[in-house]
Amino acid sequence: MDSELRPWKRSIRKGGFRACMFVYALAGLDGIGSVANLSMFVLYFKTVMQFDISQSANTLTNYIGSTYLLSLLGAFISDTYLTRLTTCLSFGFLQIAALIMITIQAYSKGLQPDPCDKPVCVKGGEAAMFYISLTLLALGAGGVRGSLAPLGADQFDRNQPKGAKGLASYFNGLMLSVTFGAIIGVTAVIWISFRKGWYWGFFIGTITSTIGFIFLALGKPFYLNQPPGISPISRVTQVFVIAIRNRKLPLPEDDRDLYDIDEEERQPWEEKVLHTNQFRCLDRAAIVREDGELVQGSHRCLKRGAIVSEDGELVQGRQGICTVTQVEEVKVLIRMFPILASTIIMNTCLSQLQTFSMMQGYSMDPHLGSFDFPSASIPVIPLFFMCVLIPIYEFIFVPFARKYTGHPAGIPQLRRVGVGLILCALSMAIAAVVEVKRRDRALKSPQEKPLSLFWLSFQFGIFGVADMFTMVGLMEFFYKEAPAGMKSLSTSFAPLSLAFGAFLSSVVVDLFNWVTGRISGNGKGWLYGKDLNHNRLDVFFWFLAILSSLNFANYLFWAKWYKYRESQQDTNTNTNNSPHFTPQMKELLEQ
Repeated sequence: MDSELRPWKRSIRKGGFRACMFVYALAGLDGIGSVANLSMFVLYFKTVMQFDISQSANTLTNYIGSTYLLSLLGAFISDTYLTRLTTCLSFGFLQIAALIMITIQAYSKGLQPDPCDKPVCVKGGEAAMFYISLTLLALGAGGVRGSLAPLGADQFDRNQPKGAKGLASYFNGLMLSVTFGAIIGVTAVIWISFRKGWYWGFFIGTITSTIGFIFLALGKPFYLNQPPGISPISRVTQVFVIAIRNRKLPLPEDDRDLYDIDEEERQPWEEKVLHTNQFRCLDRAAIVREDGELVQGSHRCLKRGAIVSEDGELVQGRQGICTVTQVEEVKVLIRMFPILASTIIMNTCLSQLQTFSMMQGYSMDPHLGSFDFPSASIPVIPLFFMCVLIPIYEFIFVPFARKYTGHPAGIPQLRRVGVGLILCALSMAIAAVVEVKRRDRALKSPQEKPLSLFWLSFQFGIFGVADMFTMVGLMEFFYKEAPAGMKSLSTSFAPLSLAFGAFLSSVVVDLFNWVTGRISGNGKGWLYGKDLNHNRLDVFFWFLAILSSLNFANYLFWAKWYKYRESQQDTNTNTNNSPHFTPQMKELLEQ
């Protein structure tokens, strides 16, 4: 009797919020350096590495885009080859190495370029070290992002009421941990960097990140570890290949004639996803064939998924056929893509706050009374809003909303994302108004003191609230909707949106410069050069505000169109037939 209960006893000591504390520790400690770097990089590129305004902005957005795009690599590895913990620690080593290289270059004058009249002045060895360190940093940070959030989410059973509530709270806690770390980064670290030297900021970030990874490793005995599975890319590819091969076969009238997971063969971590009627053409991948011909019902007397060879022998296995669950996993991913695409514009707007708004602050009055407030610390304003609002949302709004909606997260994730998109458009409109006021003061009244830096708090504050709604909602949405073997890959879709938004920012800036250069007739766009006072950044912000409004209308269409997936475990939970975490699964996850 005692041996039978032992797996459950071990599971009590593992998982849950106690295990997540180590994830929160890394998120907060790593956030100190990573968020400070994002705030400092654009000014570091401009003042130390001698880039011009647009090249500084584009270099930063390309770095951000690469970081979040590479989170897919970390997610893929943690889903397929390594555990989430091993993946996170491996990429963390690359991140620490890159931070050491950046610190050395910021410290050594011999590794920095001399001023020049070109948009980019770095060359030779200094250029090699600069781009190699940025590449390694993007690779390491991306891999960590792709595996860290799913590691914490794996500690909860989303199909149990308590686990579903814990999962929703986990993502809010993760965002709060990053916010606390970011506040320290954009205040204390940046203050030290501005007064002691850029290398001090990078050095502090290196130390805090190293401590964070040590904390994460110490939590190993407490984690429930999702074992690696079949490559999600190969599973998705197989569905398309077989569906195309079977494109001329008619679909059976009864969906039960499609091959699905046999309960006796189902792995403990596999979920049986129920059939839906969307994208019916993909159902052809689950048609059972006999000697190359469609079996209309006789296969039910055979073992599910059996394929008959030319000599009449039964060939057991899944070669040449997909399960309904596998097909439905692909349908889920297809339904997610319009939601993902609808958030890219918002992250393009975020890139402007990390680049052009940093440059705005550099030319504004940084004094708060007698205190000289570093311009790169202006992101502390939205972070402060988030630090206050996330606990209010979690402990006051969510319990209140649950009573009326019955939803574990208070309100559905897609509605949270929609609120964020509305606030994004408002933030860009306010940014345009503030830029007009800033530029007019600088050009019409140069003898007066520059406009106060804290006028930027309006656009940053509203966007901070928007980010709180959108990013937390997206991470929870992608994790909950993802198939069992694609949790990391799907959760990385939120960073993927940030990546596409950052890359699109570079394209939009160059396109805006090209169009306005043709309008002005001199070939120089309204965001060209090193003097922001002679640019038309306000028009660019208005353009983004209009684009964000149109994007919100597009999002509403796809959010209403989206059909939430339903798994067999969801059905069992609703009918109280069986729990999602069986004793066998718990014992496997604890290994």
